[in-house]
Amino acid sequence: MSTKYIYTFGVIMTVVVALLLAGFRTVTAEAAARNEDIFNKREILATLAEPLAEAGSPIETLTDAEVLAIFDEQVEQIVVNPAGEQVADVEFSAIDLAKEYKKPEAQRLYPINIFNIDGERYYVFSVRGNGLWDAIWGNIALASDLNTVTGASFDHAGETPGLGAEIKDNAGWKSQFKGKKIYNGDEFVSILVRKGGAIDQEHEVDGLSGATVTADGVTKMLYNGLKAYQPFIEEQRAEAGATSMNLK
Repeated sequence: MSTKYIYTFGVIMTVVVALLLAGFRTVTAEAAARNEDIFNKREILATLAEPLAEAGSPIETLTDAEVLAIFDEQVEQIVVNPAGEQVADVEFSAIDLAKEYKKPEAQRLYPINIFNIDGERYYVFSVRGNGLWDAIWGNIALASDLNTVTGASFDHAGETPGLGAEIKDNAGWKSQFKGKKIYNGDEFVSILVRKGGAIDQEHEVDGLSGATVTADGVTKMLYNGLKAYQPFIEEQRAEAGATSMNLK
């Protein structure tokens, strides 16, 4: 076999292997992106576990296809600016809160998932903040009154297992958020994670033992995160109030 033939064969094999690897990386990246998207959607749906269960779609039994179908058929995804105005020329999928929070507040954009479940509207707001070691983030859902919490989900980049990581792992702790109010009358107050246990049962939840800094981070994240949506929330509350008055 000539040296030239061996060289040509080697070049061809190198190109073939490179193409196969590139194709494998593309397929793997697409699968990873799809899995991450479904995971994030499940986290959002977790904030609406009760209304979904009442509608016959308990989240623990939903297949990936059913999760995607809910978002296709029952969700309006919008982007708003700091004034609470909908931004029509920006794709919802283009919003990355980690990047948005690096911008000046006046330039940030915020995503909102609006669900229609059995004729009722639910609003899921995404928030982001800092824990003890790194970033924390989450979703909090409000009922149609844009005051009553239906559920919350949280995640983190590096909180301590058994301590700060409980914001993600402790289902019992997260369940405390259901039914809490983010307004006290007309005053926005958000929800306080109180060390030593909740005192105001409408606006507070119990803290996490041994994870005071992370819990304080959740309090700050919820207050600042929801306050960023306040112009939108209050406009919707005003419109709902006006509609209610007109129906009387």
